[in-house]
Amino acid sequence: MAVPDEAGVFDLRECADRSPIRVGDKWSGAVLRCLEGGPHRFTELKARLRGVSPKVLTETLRAMERDRWLTRTDHGGNPPHVDYALTDVGRSLIGVLDTACTWVREHHGE
Repeated sequence: MAVPDEAGVFDLRECADRSPIRVGDKWSGAVLRCLEGGPHRFTELKARLRGVSPKVLTETLRAMERDRWLTRTDHGGNPPHVDYALTDVGRSLIGVLDTACTWVREHHGE
């Protein structure tokens, strides 16, 4: 499984880019991993995902919300406060990611 480094930053090179199974787009698996521990704000997700642009992260989050993998909760206020959290459907994909990462570790380089 993709594990954050000491700063909580995810590096996709561990398994997401090498997996024969694609869950959503390039960043969906990493977003699932980030949200696995609980809700996060956009800026928190952006900080934990190396190399994702704000535009691509926004597109990924919208697609995942549309597919019912996560919920977007707007708490209102100024500045805006929006949280993203996994749904039961999104949480059910964690096992798929674990299996794909295990496969990559066992077969990478063959």
